[in-house]
Amino acid sequence: MQATLYHRYGGPEVLETAEIPKPQPKPNEILLRVHAASVSVGSVIMRSGKHPDSAFFSFMIKIIGGWPKPRKKVLGYEFSGVVEAVGGKVTAYKMGDEVYGTTTGLSQGAYADYVCVPEKWSQGVVAHKPASLSFEEAAALPVGAMTALHLMKKAGSAASQKVLVYGASGSVGSAAVQIAKAAGAEVTAVCSTSKIALAKSWGANQVIDYTQTPLAQYPAHFDVIFDAVGKLPAKQLKVLLVPGGQFTSIRSLTSEKTEYLQQLQMLVAAGQFRPHIDKVFSRSQMREAHAFVDSGKKAGNVVVRMV
Repeated sequence: MQATLYHRYGGPEVLETAEIPKPQPKPNEILLRVHAASVSVGSVIMRSGKHPDSAFFSFMIKIIGGWPKPRKKVLGYEFSGVVEAVGGKVTAYKMGDEVYGTTTGLSQGAYADYVCVPEKWSQGVVAHKPASLSFEEAAALPVGAMTALHLMKKAGSAASQKVLVYGASGSVGSAAVQIAKAAGAEVTAVCSTSKIALAKSWGANQVIDYTQTPLAQYPAHFDVIFDAVGKLPAKQLKVLLVPGGQFTSIRSLTSEKTEYLQQLQMLVAAGQFRPHIDKVFSRSQMREAHAFVDSGKKAGNVVVRMV
């Protein structure tokens, strides 16, 4: 089968297409034909071997991912596809099922024709794809939306609260706006000028253009502040948070849970959440897709169509 590999850390040019053996499912695994895979910020960070904001995290990337070269050759942390075969102990899936999920903790990612994922495992998730979502939308849902949901729960976001989402135009931020709005919160999104219309379309009650209005000058006080990019200066919290207010950031640890996907699927079914896709690339454009995410210009998610 064909897969997109990288044998060294670096820019998009390190990605290359090669033939590798087609995996065979173990008794507890499903083999799926990958239809779409996301190009997440996590994927481009692992590809580059560098964290944009932290020398320590850059060091840890290579400790975890391999030094001096990456151990996991096939990237791609989010996928959607169709089940082609199942192991003898699998009970929840059958051939032909449309599924989506993550490859977190597995030896191979989703940038390939096929991938095997366990029916259940501690680090990642797989579930039946919501019928109302395309393969591209499903591949863009898990990581950003689960991160937003986990951190919103940690902060205790609830109805009638005032929630500020800083960095509202990315994968996590766009999900956070929709999740907070679905909970009944009054949502203020912070983004650049070009993303204002999008933030409003996701349900933001108000939008702050950070290029025009310094947050320190904004008069509102918030019950919850969600930093979706990990860059909000701590000194601004006293100005923005009400007494007892909660601050949460993507710098915090998160986890992937099947129950999170189930909750997100309920929001999808209710018309309260839909992953936003900025661009869809073909698999032959994998380098271009990574370069676009590297540019920092994306809104929401970037997806590669694998078939």
